[in-house]
Amino acid sequence: MNSRYYILSVLLMWANLLAAQSVSFTAQVSSTQVAAGEQFQVDFTLNANGDRFQAPNFNGFQVLSGPNMSQSMTSVNGNTSVSIGYSFILAAVKEGDYTIGPATIYVNGRIAATRPIKIHVVKGSPQSRRAASRQQQQQTVDQVPAADLSKAVFLKASVSKTKAYIGEQLNLTYRLYTRVGILQSQYDKLPELNGFWSQDLNEHKQPTAAVWRTEVLNGTRYNVADIKETIVFPERSGDLTIDPFAMTLIVRVPAPAHDIMEEFFGNNFKDEKVKLKSPPIIVHVKDLPANGKPVDFSGAVGTFSLSADLDKKALKANESLNYNVKVTGVGNIMLVKNPTVNFPPDFEKYDPKVTDTLSKEGGKIHGSKLYNYLLIPRHEGNYTIDPIKFTYFNPATGRYVTLTSKAFPVAVAKGDHQTNVSSLATDKQDVKLLDKDIRYIKTSDLSLSEQGESFFGSVGYYLLLLLGPVLFIAAFYYRKWLQRHNSDIVKVKSRKASKIARKHLANAQAQLATKNKSGFYEALFKGIYGYLSDKLNIPYANLDKETIAEALRKRLVDESLITQLQDTLDLCDMARFSPITGIAEQEVFDKTKNTINDIEDEL
Repeated sequence: MNSRYYILSVLLMWANLLAAQSVSFTAQVSSTQVAAGEQFQVDFTLNANGDRFQAPNFNGFQVLSGPNMSQSMTSVNGNTSVSIGYSFILAAVKEGDYTIGPATIYVNGRIAATRPIKIHVVKGSPQSRRAASRQQQQQTVDQVPAADLSKAVFLKASVSKTKAYIGEQLNLTYRLYTRVGILQSQYDKLPELNGFWSQDLNEHKQPTAAVWRTEVLNGTRYNVADIKETIVFPERSGDLTIDPFAMTLIVRVPAPAHDIMEEFFGNNFKDEKVKLKSPPIIVHVKDLPANGKPVDFSGAVGTFSLSADLDKKALKANESLNYNVKVTGVGNIMLVKNPTVNFPPDFEKYDPKVTDTLSKEGGKIHGSKLYNYLLIPRHEGNYTIDPIKFTYFNPATGRYVTLTSKAFPVAVAKGDHQTNVSSLATDKQDVKLLDKDIRYIKTSDLSLSEQGESFFGSVGYYLLLLLGPVLFIAAFYYRKWLQRHNSDIVKVKSRKASKIARKHLANAQAQLATKNKSGFYEALFKGIYGYLSDKLNIPYANLDKETIAEALRKRLVDESLITQLQDTLDLCDMARFSPITGIAEQEVFDKTKNTINDIEDEL
């Protein structure tokens, strides 16, 4: 029996290994050399089931169509194979060498990535330029009624609950459903969310930058992307309306053939402009129940925990101690009010220092509030800091929950009143001690005598009179110099380029310390390309290796430094678009920093 189980386990392991090895995710283009303005197609093909497809950034190309998804299933002699394809139609913008980075997709819980593809763009011919002009004219069309495409592309809003209590946490998601290729998009109106306190989970995404997946809705398969995710908290009772989210898209749809050749090849499309608007959502918000509501309830809704601690339990009078109260949980923690704390009358208390720690991981707002109280006991004795009570409402159970911290005994010994007495005396004992701490004004043996000559009419008097006009004239000429110095915007940007780059590099180093790779590469990319744009006065959109090298040669920069810069840009792009290559982030950071410093010294 045991040997059979062992053999079966080995066979299953081999089957899983063979299945993992057979997964193939490839990328191919219709041509690796195209002319400026010419269209070409990029296809990403997976021979298995996958989800969360992420397209690369097509820098240097215009996306005319995509992602256009296709799926096929074949069965031969009982062996079934699945293939998923994502295609894009691109147009080359400017001649040069470009790299299409890897696309990624999740397969069986693992990330599969394609290889980068190099595209060489040559100078466009008159025919290709005319074709590009016709394509641009086709994209500028009159608006068509949204109902014509209402079943092929639409927006949908969803909320985690349509019935909730005041202050209860809700998740609001706006999803885009499409069965057509999306060329361009813009947001027309973001929802105002009146009656709700809101916190975005992430920045709203353009469809071309969103993570797409497939979903079957009413028997029809769609490409779906979450373009905006927000956490909302109702602030008042009643029926609250979540406003629509509106956007405009230019989509590519099939068009009827004009002749038999178009009908045979099937490549006839037209671009349509469509306005989308998600339907409004009504959320029924209930008041918190009055039955069982404690008097000290401060409005906390969710699930929370309470803790308190004291850094000293024995000290001398007039010494300080810290009393910390921490509220942790999931819910509207950012709206939690300061707890009510009763300290002994002989304790001097200061307003608490509040430290908030919030997180949006897991699609919920959670975190903590730390209240730090500074206390100073003024007299010796044995005291007790009473327990703190904190009440919150749990919407899952519909009940109020009261948490209680523990009490803290404090032993205060006699202190050194001569050197450490509060000036805020409140009883007779403090008043008696003031004579030892603050000396009274001496009223006996007072005599007044003249100390030197009068200041009026002296040299110092006239110098002070002249000081005002001199400073005014100096300020006037400094202002004129400053205006003249900053009148040339190009020179100002060039002077400040290294300073701005250092800020981006500092941010990249901070992201690297927290192991946030996407944030690290984003900051590094902004640092080096922003520096080159400002220093060389090249628009951000026109930055490429050839343009940068040409601008540096005009400034007589050493050729070896130009080669070093190009190697650095290649290394940054490879690390940014190919995280699976194992490139060390610290190496990328150091090389980028050194290259910027070398160029700054050279210029």
